[in-house]
Amino acid sequence: MKTKVINLENKKVGDIELPDAIFGVEVRTDIIARVIDWQLAKRRAGTHKTKTRGEVSGSTIKMKKQKGTGGARCGSKRVPHWRGGGKAMGPVLRDHEYSLNKKVRKLGLKCALAAKTQEGKLIIIDDAKLSEPKVKMFLECVKNMGVDKSALFICGKEVDMNFALASRNVYTIDVLPTIGANVYDILRRDNLVITKEAVKLLEERLA
Repeated sequence: MKTKVINLENKKVGDIELPDAIFGVEVRTDIIARVIDWQLAKRRAGTHKTKTRGEVSGSTIKMKKQKGTGGARCGSKRVPHWRGGGKAMGPVLRDHEYSLNKKVRKLGLKCALAAKTQEGKLIIIDDAKLSEPKVKMFLECVKNMGVDKSALFICGKEVDMNFALASRNVYTIDVLPTIGANVYDILRRDNLVITKEAVKLLEERLA
């Protein structure tokens, strides 16, 4: 499919042919959901931990005599049902990451790109570079393109330093190199802005 290419001033500078095998695939929400679940699971730290009855401090001596006190026959003060005791079946250190087939991950990224294309929220720009690292200059460019609500910029192999510095304090805008393009970040932002270089790199990555 053919679409126009604009610059940061929102002026048309040419056209580009987007591969249908990437930007025109059927949007499968089930695949997108699987990839996002996999991504978020990888991000979890898994550092939650509580102490069991074998880890809390406290004597193991029998608290009361077995008979004659009129109290409960409790053998240890570290059991879960006593104050200060260990936690029964609490969370432990673990790794939440699991494997996902590479073909599924590729298809998920294609579906995310196709979804933005079909919604009319995909913008192709010639380059993402600024002469100075000025936030004001960056906001003017974003406003000109009409993506000031929220957007993800996918640049080429590397992100221009001035562009990165000017955008990092704008919390509604994300900027990533092509290698960092992922389903979750594409869908969490309202608009998707991709450079011409990034389109070629994505085509190579998803071939």
